[in-house]
Amino acid sequence: MRKKSSTNFLNETDLLESCGMFYTLSIIGGRWKIGILASLLDNKVLRYSEIKNKLMNITERMLIKQLKELQNDGLIVRTDYKEIPPKVEYRISEKGKSLETVLLTLQHWGKQYRNY
Repeated sequence: MRKKSSTNFLNETDLLESCGMFYTLSIIGGRWKIGILASLLDNKVLRYSEIKNKLMNITERMLIKQLKELQNDGLIVRTDYKEIPPKVEYRISEKGKSLETVLLTLQHWGKQYRNY
C-alpha cells in the first residue's frame, strides 16, 4: 500500500480523475477482467464454475479477486441465491454492457495488428 502523500499515488489519483482513457484502462486492465466481461457479454448469466471453465488457467484466488473488483466497479452483478448447495450467478451490469463497443474495438485492433 502506497502512502497517500507519495508522488506515485498523487500522479495516479490525478490521472484517474482527469483522464478518461486512464480510468477505463484501470477498470478493465489486467489479464483476466476482459475475459470475464467478454464471457458475460456472450452468455448473459454465468455461474462461478462456468466462468472458471471458460478461463482455463485462472486460479481460484485470482478469479475471486477479479470478480470482486468488477463487482465493486459496478461492471458485473453477483446474485447469491442463499440455498444449499450454494448457487451464485454473475451477469454484466448496464455499466458493463456500455463497454461492449470498447471491447469489440480492442478485439478488432488486436486482430488487425497482432502480426504487424
